[in-house]
Amino acid sequence: MNWQLMWQRSGGRLGEGTRSALRTKAAMIAAVSVAVIAVAGCAGFGGLTKESSPEAKRAVVTERVNARWAALIQGDMDTAYTYFSPATRQLLTIGTYRQQARGSGFRKAEITSVTCEAEVCQVAVVVTLDHRQMPGLQSTVDETWVLDNGQFWYTWRN
Repeated sequence: MNWQLMWQRSGGRLGEGTRSALRTKAAMIAAVSVAVIAVAGCAGFGGLTKESSPEAKRAVVTERVNARWAALIQGDMDTAYTYFSPATRQLLTIGTYRQQARGSGFRKAEITSVTCEAEVCQVAVVVTLDHRQMPGLQSTVDETWVLDNGQFWYTWRN
């Protein structure tokens, strides 16, 4: 339950049950935050290298491609931007990206292939988008993901 709603319903006084619920929610938020930080920290240490197995590379790239497309489907351009390689982000500002990228209409993205070599993975994604005159339009998008500092990053070619 929303804490503001609980506060309003209690008339500005919190009973023990409400305080307990808030403490439980705060503990859950803290636990999730610690888990996220731990995972992010592990990703920074001992990340992927060009010698990593193709299976490990494919698994990481698949996860990142799916996360990036989930952000695009939700219209979250800021999150999608974070998957760009550091070099791409130096050349492409978030403002320019928002202006040039399609930020809506995506319904589904399905990876059809991931092929990885030393420091590059090629990914084919079938994207379904809804255009007002052509709902359910499918298109194959070829993406290049590069290894930089232990992580794979999306490179955008305009």
